[in-house]
Amino acid sequence: AGGQGKGTGRGGTSAAPERPAPLSLQVGTNGVISTQDFPRETQYVDDDFPTDFPVVAPFLADLDTSGDRGNIYYRQDDSRDVLERAVGYIQAGFPRSAGGFVPTNAFIATWEDVGAYQELSQDTKPSTKLNTFQAVIAYNDEDTYTIFLYPDGSLQFLGTRPKESYNVQLELPARVGFSWGDGDDPKRDGLFHSLASSEEALRNLERESNTGIPGVWVFHVGSAERVEPGGGEGAAPAPPQSPPEHPNPSTTGYTRPFSSHTSMAQHPSHGSRTPVLLGFVPGRRDTQEQSHWLQPRGDSDTRQSHSANPSSYSSGHHGVGVEEDVHFNPDVFTYSAASKETCAQHHGRCSPHAFCTDYAAGFCCHCRATFYGNGRQCLPEGAVHRLNGKVSGSLRVGRASIRFQDVDLHAYIVGSDGRAYTAISGVPQPAARALLPLLPIGGLFAWLFALEEPGSENGFSITGAEFTQSLEVKFYPGGETVQVTQTAEGLGPDNYLSLRTHIQGEVPFLPENVTVHITPYKELYSYSSSAVTSSGQREYVVAAGTANQTLSYRLRQNITFAGCPHSRLPARQRLSVARAFALFDNHEHVLRYALAARIGPAPDDAENPGVSPCHDGTHTCQAPARCQPGVGAEYTCECTAGYRGDGRGCRDVDECAEGLSQCGPFSVCLNMPGSYRCECRGGYRPAGDGQACVPLAPPSDPCEDGRHPCAPGDRARCLSRGDGRATCECLPGYTGDGIHCSDVDECAESPCHPAAICYNTPGSFSCRCRPGYAGDGFQCTYAQGWGHLPPAESIQQLTPCEHARMYPREVPPGPSPVGDGHVPQCDEQGRYRPLQCHSSSGHCWCVDTAGQEIAGTRTAPGTTPPRCGSPEPTERPPSMCERWRQSLLEHYGGSPRGDQYVPQCEPSGDFTPLQCHGDSGYCWCVEQSGREIPGTRSEPGTTPPCLPSVAPPSVRPEPRPDVSPPATGTFLLYAQGQQIGYLPLNGTRLQKEAAKTLLSLH
Repeated sequence: AGGQGKGTGRGGTSAAPERPAPLSLQVGTNGVISTQDFPRETQYVDDDFPTDFPVVAPFLADLDTSGDRGNIYYRQDDSRDVLERAVGYIQAGFPRSAGGFVPTNAFIATWEDVGAYQELSQDTKPSTKLNTFQAVIAYNDEDTYTIFLYPDGSLQFLGTRPKESYNVQLELPARVGFSWGDGDDPKRDGLFHSLASSEEALRNLERESNTGIPGVWVFHVGSAERVEPGGGEGAAPAPPQSPPEHPNPSTTGYTRPFSSHTSMAQHPSHGSRTPVLLGFVPGRRDTQEQSHWLQPRGDSDTRQSHSANPSSYSSGHHGVGVEEDVHFNPDVFTYSAASKETCAQHHGRCSPHAFCTDYAAGFCCHCRATFYGNGRQCLPEGAVHRLNGKVSGSLRVGRASIRFQDVDLHAYIVGSDGRAYTAISGVPQPAARALLPLLPIGGLFAWLFALEEPGSENGFSITGAEFTQSLEVKFYPGGETVQVTQTAEGLGPDNYLSLRTHIQGEVPFLPENVTVHITPYKELYSYSSSAVTSSGQREYVVAAGTANQTLSYRLRQNITFAGCPHSRLPARQRLSVARAFALFDNHEHVLRYALAARIGPAPDDAENPGVSPCHDGTHTCQAPARCQPGVGAEYTCECTAGYRGDGRGCRDVDECAEGLSQCGPFSVCLNMPGSYRCECRGGYRPAGDGQACVPLAPPSDPCEDGRHPCAPGDRARCLSRGDGRATCECLPGYTGDGIHCSDVDECAESPCHPAAICYNTPGSFSCRCRPGYAGDGFQCTYAQGWGHLPPAESIQQLTPCEHARMYPREVPPGPSPVGDGHVPQCDEQGRYRPLQCHSSSGHCWCVDTAGQEIAGTRTAPGTTPPRCGSPEPTERPPSMCERWRQSLLEHYGGSPRGDQYVPQCEPSGDFTPLQCHGDSGYCWCVEQSGREIPGTRSEPGTTPPCLPSVAPPSVRPEPRPDVSPPATGTFLLYAQGQQIGYLPLNGTRLQKEAAKTLLSLH
């Protein structure tokens, strides 16, 4: 009911007094007004007084406004004439105590021509009996009065049929009165007042009164927890008068009587008076004026009230919300149901096992009997339920970072006794074991499906299958914090609840072979219309053999959901977990939680356990002592490992001096506060356990372990640089940077005999003599005749250089480049001389073994010829062993001590297979890379047998690049022992599997 600001009076009157604090009211179709949302209709419409929620009931019954039967109007009013008429009625009922009462506002609700709800069929017609009545609440900062008005002939029916018994010819009388709706026993405590609840009393509402005006009933409701009816203070004063015959236009319409008793209202006399419905104009069906509107009060200050009468409403299944807002327009009070959602439009959103109820602001779903849930999702009571989901997370466990994605979660619920079993499979170690104390992951399902005590509701009854839980857990004493988000995504086809879980943060490391015991606990949950919150402290025991350690964590959880705004949730409930288990199955790699829980009302003095001083920082333990929680607020101070003392004063233990360290050979112990550390001597590095030391190993060879970027091995080779890096170079026949190598087309340089054809192949080439010539492609001679070769003795075997001299290339006519027509010079073996000079031009140049000119070596005629020939052999580069040895010698200043290791190298540069450590007597075998071979280290006085780590180079036959493979179908004929057979060839490879014996002698 809006209406902010001050009223504006007319006729020279001053502004009304300042208004009190705003009201927050709900107007219901069923003839009631309340200060809170209405419960389900079946919970109050057929029940006798008192109700279990606060009501002002001018006529509580199962009423109906559907099918154009009746309207409901409501507004807040501070006009002078309405307030004066209300004061007149109030003072008529309370002539002495209300003499000084001056209301600042009046809230007015009118039910016009409303009918009784009835189930209609083809054989029945709607009843024509209709009721009209009004309730007025007049108030100021200090006091409140309520007025009920029943015009003569306005109550045509006195009751309605029970909601659950429409086939029974029975009517329940309406109820008129007040109820506070609280208290353990409202009827015993007197927190209600009943004016009428029988047919006889209801008939007298129009005829009788407690003010002297038939049909007008006044009550004092604002001073104490009881209702005081009017008429108990003696004679009443004159009833309120109507305005003059020519009223001010600004007040026109606010004093019209409901029926044709205008003269009686203007000239009252006891016994013939009728109540005036404040500010109400009856419907005029014969003109364009509609009864949905209140009469305007003036051109500049109009108050309107829209009818709450959508044709789609079901009987009594809705309420009209009336709530003041500081930003609300004070001049217009409207209610429109045109855009609200109704059951008729959205009944499909409810579960098949639920029924739908319309309310003023929308609709809600409610599960039927033998089912429970929030109405949108309903499950059978006491049945077994299943839940499937996925778990992802990013956790830091000790020093390890663990990630996992979409591992499986399954839960099994026994609803009849509140047991919940949860299994999560696939979480990698050590995260799975570290999650054992995190019971709230499975505890969510214990709250969802807890066994309900009378008057309590478990989580699923409130949230259904669509909600989000946000959980934060902080562990003590380490302070590790982890966040868990669990999102329920509805029920599947088999009523399986689907859930996604994400875990992120840090949890304490738990060693192997430990068990975790969870202490039973009780926890308080606080509820609002869309959220559930809880916080608490949990203890758990980590057991390893006979040693136990009690730890704890503090948790905060918040569950958000889309609830029905008209449901009545408990303010607080207490979850009691009688049994809780957590275990990890090493064989199946499954993390399991099991809980048995029930939920019930929270006692008034119930509180979550207090926080231990160890957890909130109020303890008096001084570092490096650790606070150990006890019972309640008790605690003890204990020195941490590496210190001694009584907890109040702790001194450091020198593990090195007392021989308590675990440092191994070749290491030095260094004491630290509360601990110690082991440092390796020169030439050693720490082993994996952090205590032992092993000799320094050379950097890995990327050419051996495949960490190089070179092209494939048939195109390039990898060259190790000894510092963990490598260089790449292309093989002969390829060109590039070693990472990308492409084939060289040797045929482009015409390496073959002029009478031969060149064939380029990957990395090489081949030459084949043309038809009519014989030879290997580099040497081709003319064959006498066609199809046969000359005698072998006539074929002169020439080298390429000799062949070029004997068969010089023809020079084409015209100008030619320098060098054409050159006849090469050959040495005694027939090879190309390194220096070649043109006989006619005088140019000289160097050539390679194939006779090809070496770029950049050509000199001009008359100048000194270039120096050609093989360069002097260069020194072998140092090997990895030699470089490592030299590095350590420089590190040791050139003269290592007897306890310092220096690798021994072969003359070839390889590691000596047997390596020994100075004068310590320890020896071991090494691989080719210098790494120690596990299990070969010997004690002083003995040496292990070590085999050479470098195998002799393997030589495999390779076909010469100038040899062409034989044609398809070629085979070898062989004789072996007493057998003769043939072996087919595939190029240059032997096809042993296809070999056959042609002749066998026995």
